[in-house]
Amino acid sequence: MPNKFVILELIPTNTYEKGGKVVQISALKIEKTKIVDRFDYRLVDEVLPFPEIKKFINYDNDKFNYVKSDKQLWSSFKKFTKSLPIMILDDVYTPNYLCDFNNELLFLFKFLKMEYSKDIVDEMMHKYHLESTNYIVDLMYEALMMEN
Repeated sequence: MPNKFVILELIPTNTYEKGGKVVQISALKIEKTKIVDRFDYRLVDEVLPFPEIKKFINYDNDKFNYVKSDKQLWSSFKKFTKSLPIMILDDVYTPNYLCDFNNELLFLFKFLKMEYSKDIVDEMMHKYHLESTNYIVDLMYEALMMEN
């Protein structure tokens, strides 16, 4: 595992990059196992592609930075990550949304010795005795630190 990297959680409207938008990104910048920075960005309500998505992301509203377009969301995230490796869930959609990034992609479950399933968050919480949170990125970090 590299000394510096970013752990990413994104919430898309579609499991395929074509035809979908990312409406929220949460990320942690890690240096030598410590969190050194946090990124929590979300699209403003007016540009959400459909109203039902608001119910899914309606938590901790005061903790997010809001932008008016997915281009701004991605631009801000690129500035945050720079050229650092990005650790992601080994799901079917996250790599598709990162196809314009040149950063190395690290797959979390390789380090956790787990395989992706539709219940992976629950499995991760059970395996590492983690408490529930709105942020999968925090669970990813905690599980990773327990594995090291």
